[in-house]
Amino acid sequence: MARRVATSASVLAATALIPAAPAFVPIAGAFPVHTQSTIAGFDADLSNRIAAVDNYIAGRPGTTGYVVRDRVTGGMYRNANADTTFWTASTIKLAIAEDLLNRARIGAIQLGPDDRGLMESMLATSNDDAADALWNKYSGLDRMAFENAFHANGMTGLTPYPPTTSVEQMKLFPDWGFQKCAPADLDRLMDNVLNHMHPDDKAYLLDRMRKVDTNQHWGVWGAGASMSPGLKNGWSDEQGGWVVNSVGFAGPGERYTLAIMTDQGPNGGYTDGEETTTKVAQMLFAGR
Repeated sequence: MARRVATSASVLAATALIPAAPAFVPIAGAFPVHTQSTIAGFDADLSNRIAAVDNYIAGRPGTTGYVVRDRVTGGMYRNANADTTFWTASTIKLAIAEDLLNRARIGAIQLGPDDRGLMESMLATSNDDAADALWNKYSGLDRMAFENAFHANGMTGLTPYPPTTSVEQMKLFPDWGFQKCAPADLDRLMDNVLNHMHPDDKAYLLDRMRKVDTNQHWGVWGAGASMSPGLKNGWSDEQGGWVVNSVGFAGPGERYTLAIMTDQGPNGGYTDGEETTTKVAQMLFAGR
């Protein structure tokens, strides 16, 4: 079966297959005492939370990699799978939006109302058709414009893959829907958005990330409403099993960022990935 990411995202009627994210409520005293030294760049509370997250992930299905940052202290923690590559699924749409806004800012392209509408749909509901339209219009004659920007904007480990071996499909290489990267790449992308975009474009993009449709109210959303999270999620039923990913920010001034990617393999499904990514964000950030 041909690989295609997040088909459920582009057909909103299929959201019935994607259950609403469970409500996670912070529980006082839920985080065990950290038995090792405080992690550099993190206070004792967040160090304890990270230790609890690693214990939690060890008992979850599949493979999970994540990177968490405290942008105030400069602390960054990468778990053992932070450099493991996963299918990006629709998290790559955040990188597409950043590049389009950057190019429009310098006058390299003109984004009309229709383009803006497509970008809104791509971010809010993770609409695949909108991403296809923008990719085909702005990827350039060699289809490398976005790829080059992705690497320049921090995703140095991103690798595109051919959709199929057929001649016709090869003409579509590279395509946004056939990309692999590591959590470390999504972490650098989020950092690039927050630190290098024009302030007006950054404000617009962060606002869109905070106002995603309910079909994306999971993953980093688990930080809780009081932390004002924003995110771009991705989910895809691959030949090897479900891939469920989330990248975003939480806290005053977008203090914390999280990039988390999961490959459920044969032992988990979409719901398992949603629960893992959401619970990790809740454990790290809720009540901070």
